[in-house]
Amino acid sequence: MSVHSINNHDIFVDRFGNGVPVLAIHGLGGSSNFWWPLHSALPNALEITAPDMPSSGRSTNDPALSIGSLANDMLSLMDALGLEHAHLLGHSMGTIVCQHIAARAPERVLSLALLGPLAEPPAPARPNIAGRAELARTQGMQPISNAIIDAALSDKTKAEKPVTTAFIRELVAAQDAEGYALSCIALAEAQAADVSDLTCPTMLITGDEDKVAPPTNVEALATSFGSTVSPIVLKDCGHWTLLEQPQSTIDHLKNFYGV
Repeated sequence: MSVHSINNHDIFVDRFGNGVPVLAIHGLGGSSNFWWPLHSALPNALEITAPDMPSSGRSTNDPALSIGSLANDMLSLMDALGLEHAHLLGHSMGTIVCQHIAARAPERVLSLALLGPLAEPPAPARPNIAGRAELARTQGMQPISNAIIDAALSDKTKAEKPVTTAFIRELVAAQDAEGYALSCIALAEAQAADVSDLTCPTMLITGDEDKVAPPTNVEALATSFGSTVSPIVLKDCGHWTLLEQPQSTIDHLKNFYGV
């Protein structure tokens, strides 16, 4: 684990494995710990670089945070770590960042593997996401973490996986309230990247109970890429794909990366 000064803020980075580079970008309310199931599950043929994005986890806040700034920070981090190119692996808000990186610098992207993916928030959701910023600033993270547990996990996860549920609750509750608010505003203002010219290998995975990235929306997203993409839908899975269905997700990643 290390800390890197990137574009005037500190970014915490967890790295593990040894091989072809994978840059893993978490979603809203997450951190590099979201990718912990990959530590012992993926072969050493891959080197996972998992940062806490600015304004998330242990990284410092960026008052000017936006999807564009996050894409720029991730490219700058790749430069700092000597990664000429990498597979991009993203979750939720991180999938938007991945698409912007790929659209901006396609020559540096080996592939896209996107979990709970979306191009941008739908118009009706944007005021609610922005409202969450105000809630974080006035009431802190506890009510937000409880609401996410209620709304973003599958029924089976909530009923049968208490440790997973508790871990996701803690991931969100541990966020700095101001950093989370900045991230909410960045997400609420996000605009879709133009991925129509992208032909790199691409995999989209969502859950059958994912309300943020429902299968019908992910199928529509798949048609926007320049190559043929067939979405994968996991059973009994909500929005926290890798944590709710770790073995299924890891099996699909192994097949996608050929390891």
